[in-house]
Amino acid sequence: MVVDDATGSGAGPARSGTTTPRPSFLDVIAPAATVGVGSLPHRDSTAAAEFSLDAFEVLTMPSLPRRSPAEAPIAQALVGTPGVTLGQYGTVAIDVARLDPSAEVSTEMWRDTFTGFRACLRLASDIGHPGPVKWQFVGPISVGLALRRAGADADVAFPMAVRLVRSHLRSLVETVAEALPGSPQLVVIDEPFLDDLMQHDFPIAPDEAVDLLSSAMAAVERSATVGVHTCGDVDLAPLLASGPKVLSLPARSSLVAYAGYVEQFLRDGGWVAWGAVPTEGPIGGGAGRTTGRLHALWRDLVERGCDPERIRRQCLISPQCGLGGHTTSVAERVCATAAQVSQSVRAT
Repeated sequence: MVVDDATGSGAGPARSGTTTPRPSFLDVIAPAATVGVGSLPHRDSTAAAEFSLDAFEVLTMPSLPRRSPAEAPIAQALVGTPGVTLGQYGTVAIDVARLDPSAEVSTEMWRDTFTGFRACLRLASDIGHPGPVKWQFVGPISVGLALRRAGADADVAFPMAVRLVRSHLRSLVETVAEALPGSPQLVVIDEPFLDDLMQHDFPIAPDEAVDLLSSAMAAVERSATVGVHTCGDVDLAPLLASGPKVLSLPARSSLVAYAGYVEQFLRDGGWVAWGAVPTEGPIGGGAGRTTGRLHALWRDLVERGCDPERIRRQCLISPQCGLGGHTTSVAERVCATAAQVSQSVRAT
């Protein structure tokens, strides 16, 4: 089915009453496959779609915040919400008095907000892309914090956030399934504001945060493999307690302290998308150094009890975080390095 760029709707043959179930993403993915992390720096949506098809083994639907602020994660989550206005240049205005957690949510695919996603999906449909796809959407904890910062009370902000995220996730997973009926989906929920979860002044308790994240995952777990991503240094215990099948995070030495959690996650069938290629600070150093850091981290985890075969067999390779804040040349270099790291992992 082709996704119309003006309306975001699909035009194609109606589906029959019987369908062939899609295999699970994790059943078809190759170990050490490369995958993107959300944003790209392109201003042209078609160029971004072509880049994603070429740069990653797993087609990754991009957002393009440099093209328009309307494609920033929080703006995407708030689109179609009573009390929220998107300005001409993608700015978000929130009328706290009009926020209503029980109001109907509309995922308006035709809006500027989903231009990058829509263009990539249209290109994949046009070429008959046969493989798995991955896309990312901001999570309810971070959306709730954004609403809190806009002045909403916690008892409004977080219930509304989880309702928004669940509704958008369901709409997007259905849109992808209609356009690419044979492609298993990996849906990764991004929680960029999760770093301070264990701080005493965080507006919700860790158990409540776990419940919010679990509720968002449950909205699409029957239709897709669900993961969670964060770019910060976080306590893995509450993150894993939410129940992801894929854990996406930077490959930092701080993870060694959680070796027991990582081993149990892998033993239960989970996969880790290792953010092996730096996307912050000085970017460079070559694939050899990047691969060496990843292997050193894995050795430390193995010394703490992780199974080396599981680590290699149940892994994806990615940039640490999104590339929307960089130039296209830097994005090309980062993705080329990720591909070289993947080749090295497969050769060991």
